[in-house]
Amino acid sequence: MSEQIQHECGLALVRLLKPLDYYYEKYGTALYGLNKMHLLLQKQRNRGQDGAGLVNIKLDSQPGVPYIDRQRSNSPQYLQDLFKSVFSNFNHLSPQQLNDPQWLKDNVPFVGELLLGHLRYGTHGVNTIESVHPFIRHNNWITRNLIIAGNFNLTNVDELFQELLSYGQHPMKKSDTITVLEKIGHFLDDEVQRLFDWFKREGHSNEEISKLIIDHLDIQKMLQRSVRKFDGGYVMAGLIGHGDAFVLRDPAGIRPAYYYHDDEIVVVASERPAIQTCLGVRYAQVAELKPGHALIIKKDGHISEELCKEPVHPSPCSFERIYFSRGTDRDIYLERKLLGEKLADSILKAIDHDLDNTIFSFIPNTAEVAFFGMIKGLEARLNSIKKEKILSLLSDNKLDETTLNDILSISVRAEKLAVKDEKIRTFIADKASRDILVSHVYDVTYGIVYDNRDTLVLIDDSIVRGTTLKDSIISILSTLRPKKIIIVSSAPQVRYPDCYGIDMSKMNEFVAFRALISLLKEENKEHMLTEVYNKCKEQEKLPVDEIDNCVRELYDLYTYNQISDKISELITPDNIDCDVHVIFQSIEHLHSACPNNHGDWYFSGNYPTPGGNRVVNRAFINYMENSDQRPY
Repeated sequence: MSEQIQHECGLALVRLLKPLDYYYEKYGTALYGLNKMHLLLQKQRNRGQDGAGLVNIKLDSQPGVPYIDRQRSNSPQYLQDLFKSVFSNFNHLSPQQLNDPQWLKDNVPFVGELLLGHLRYGTHGVNTIESVHPFIRHNNWITRNLIIAGNFNLTNVDELFQELLSYGQHPMKKSDTITVLEKIGHFLDDEVQRLFDWFKREGHSNEEISKLIIDHLDIQKMLQRSVRKFDGGYVMAGLIGHGDAFVLRDPAGIRPAYYYHDDEIVVVASERPAIQTCLGVRYAQVAELKPGHALIIKKDGHISEELCKEPVHPSPCSFERIYFSRGTDRDIYLERKLLGEKLADSILKAIDHDLDNTIFSFIPNTAEVAFFGMIKGLEARLNSIKKEKILSLLSDNKLDETTLNDILSISVRAEKLAVKDEKIRTFIADKASRDILVSHVYDVTYGIVYDNRDTLVLIDDSIVRGTTLKDSIISILSTLRPKKIIIVSSAPQVRYPDCYGIDMSKMNEFVAFRALISLLKEENKEHMLTEVYNKCKEQEKLPVDEIDNCVRELYDLYTYNQISDKISELITPDNIDCDVHVIFQSIEHLHSACPNNHGDWYFSGNYPTPGGNRVVNRAFINYMENSDQRPY
């Protein structure tokens, strides 16, 4: 994506199923679990650039001995800083101490059997160390200590917060993470108390009851009660002080989660390739956590996948496939190629099938896989054209060697035209000078474009705001003096806000929405904005499950191509001579390329949870009222 947007966080969970000395004997280190966690977070670093955190629990520790360790960092080099701090605990140890797993567990932090790591990509708020997961809810009862980390946004935090107040709680902060922590913590307390009262009536001592609670704590029931009113996209991982663990996925499967386990280890991560790389396992050995289910790992090592909230129509986030997840996943790689391939016909139409005078490229590097697919699609169409020409000449007996060679020599001109330079930093105060420097964030390859003859076609993952295209990419490409510049988006038009993890909540930041507003103004239909605004305000009075997406009717006034043509105008810099055209993927082709990830609400307005419709209406109200307030 040529313009960066913040997005989903990443998490990793590691549970060792054998004693630490087993890993020392087999792998030569008692830090086997910690090393695996380090690699899992490193291989998912694309999922968070605002901070990282790690929690470790030591099983069966004696009372009075620390058994929960946490380290967090929000430094610019967050992962390096995090693990430098963690591994500093081992720097002063002797070889004898490093080779003694039990001594390490008893005396050194982060030597335990259960680890939870998190990568934070903050979608809202300040980036303080207090915002970095995992979060801990401390308690002197080992079964009431709760640690939470996740990749989630909830649309109904206000409602859930009020529910906490109805329990008699007095939260110190109002945020989705704290609300989730306290909500699950409330039902954990309730379940522990229920078991305590039950075993007390049977005459057990308090010490005996503590052990019995560990054996009988029903994690599935606790989660079912906790998430009953959750509305949003989420993968939540939790650890309980005595050693139970869970990873819970939302019922629409919006946020991704994968896991692997054998008789040695359980690993959960946000991306499948991270697990494959970390453990050296095959694609088929890594399972996807089912929507509405929780992977529950009991202290005794029992592993199960349990239903916690009834699944709804599956809507996994398609942006994961287009851009966010790393392309080293087999399915994602093939899907991105197919996204590029499906644009071939639209591109050929836009260039009037003139391949001789067209150069194809991509921006930025993350669009490279889609570029491969685009070239594959163009070459397939080109082969069909060649075949038709050859057969036609053969039928007329006009095919000779020279003509045949001329036909076979026609090819797709693929070049690397735009290269992203190192991030430019400027300390110049005035905006004009600063904008000049920022506009040169991309370098171009000179000398391969024929002046005023060649058309440049560049594919991007998606176009959200269009500002980088206008302020940098198109301006610098125009210095090559092409006849025309065509920007191709492997994703459809981003029209609606996201409320499940991506930092896309303000309507006026979307170039598609700005195009819509421009069309309405040009055609003197601005009254429609007021009409939809009033409808949105009326909808605020309805129960959330009765709210409709009112903004959709504005887009329905225009065709897909009309919006695309207006976007082309909006992203064209004033000072260039060549034509600029934008081609977007269709939603139909998106679904065809990504058949198992139909979460497309930011493109279609079809939100998978009731809270989504409320968010889009609120976002439009904020736009009309010129409010910068978060719509959820």
